[in-house]
Amino acid sequence: MGIIDSVIDSAIDAFKFKETIIYKENSDLQDKYNALCKLNKEYPNNEDLINELYIVKKGLDGENEIAYQLKKAHIGMYVLRDIKVKYEDLTAQIDYVIITPVYIYYVECKNLVGNITVTDKGDFIREFTINGKKIKKGMYSPLRQVEAQREVIRKIWESKASKIHKFLASKNFEYYRRVLVVAANQETVLNTNKAPKDIKYKVLRADALIRQIEYDLNHRGNDEVLDTRKSMEKLAKTYLEYCVTDNVDYYEYYKNKFCCSIVNDNLKKRLIELRKNRSSKMNIPAYYIFTNDELDKLVELKPKTIEELKATNIVSPIKIKAHGEAIIEEINR
Repeated sequence: MGIIDSVIDSAIDAFKFKETIIYKENSDLQDKYNALCKLNKEYPNNEDLINELYIVKKGLDGENEIAYQLKKAHIGMYVLRDIKVKYEDLTAQIDYVIITPVYIYYVECKNLVGNITVTDKGDFIREFTINGKKIKKGMYSPLRQVEAQREVIRKIWESKASKIHKFLASKNFEYYRRVLVVAANQETVLNTNKAPKDIKYKVLRADALIRQIEYDLNHRGNDEVLDTRKSMEKLAKTYLEYCVTDNVDYYEYYKNKFCCSIVNDNLKKRLIELRKNRSSKMNIPAYYIFTNDELDKLVELKPKTIEELKATNIVSPIKIKAHGEAIIEEINR
């Protein structure tokens, strides 16, 4: 009776479970966005910074739209957002892994401005307008991109699977692990009328994502169903164990990428002004304080203390004694 009760409990559990569990919700795009917003306040009107912020915001909006669609589903699934995996020298970043009672979906999110057409050869064409001018150009296939990501997962799985499990399950690996490309921009017109049959239903809009998953589950035939919610959670945990982290400080990364030149330009102007004022006040030539070559090295190395200034050997001990404190004060300011 114990075994029968356990089977019945599992069936009831699977039947009752209709929630969407976001097993991993954090995203690198959110971290990037937060860092860029902070820098944008500190360094306003930086065009490169503003452009990067726009691109990251579009990507984040796309991911959030997919999250919204998944959360209001009534299927019973586990979801991992933005996972990074590595196998030897191969890496893959997958926007969403969706674990359902039957299939696992790897989702590539695209939140592009303009319309997307998939040709009869499976090529992706993007059309958009800039300053009133219509532009039509090809784009790298996001479907091939997510398929390559799936291959990295396959290699990880094969490296961990037993020989018998690999033999029995390898031929069905792609069948049960499906790929989808989701256009998240609600204004995007997606034209797949002429797309090959094996591609047509893999490329869809965000508002059609749940319908596609429901269709697959309702037409699964004799495909095996995961017995319990615990089985799905175990799978989600396995994917989480595959994950690697970069531990990138995006604030420092973007600051070095976009803002250092501004900091250096401002510092250089302040040091030139300092040299001019001291030269005038002390009635000595400007190069007695520091030369232009020494100025460039001060801006590059930015010594923060007299000890650091001495260690750099940028200026002579006599100059340090006469002007070192003023130089350090200006750098630290």
